[in-house]
Amino acid sequence: MPKMKTKKTLLKRIKITKGGKIMKKNSQTGHLKIKSDASTKSRKKGLKVQLGFGQIKRLRTLLARFGKGIGKK
Repeated sequence: MPKMKTKKTLLKRIKITKGGKIMKKNSQTGHLKIKSDASTKSRKKGLKVQLGFGQIKRLRTLLARFGKGIGKK
């Protein structure tokens, strides 16, 4: 079976912490933010932790060798 290649675009969009958590940017933070209030904008500013087991499992396969330690406690 051939080795799986790392999806480089996904690697650029997420950050993997030392403990194995996946941090990603919130959605809807690009343009057209005038209709959102200030509290929503400030809440979406930072990074968010991905917690779903199914998503972590899928990201582990897409990241190939970079995803070895993610989601393990």
